[in-house]
Amino acid sequence: MKIILNIEGMMCGMCESHMNDAIRSAFNVKKVASSSKENKTVIITDKDISDDDIARIVKKTGYELKGIKREKEEEKKGLFSIFKK
Repeated sequence: MKIILNIEGMMCGMCESHMNDAIRSAFNVKKVASSSKENKTVIITDKDISDDDIARIVKKTGYELKGIKREKEEEKKGLFSIFKK
């Protein structure tokens, strides 16, 4: 699952790292990446995370959560996936 957060208040690379560390510390995620230029954080996880839990963590960082969007994460296909049925 891909969870996309619209976050205001991140201004630089340190802000991005702060947000990524907060997400990693609070939740079991596969990957997290933040962009201060795009005002977003993208979380890749096997299990969904509730909006309330996300909002609580973002608030602790001092940034402002403006929205949450969820998408199904596409399965990456390897070189030999063409042989699978």
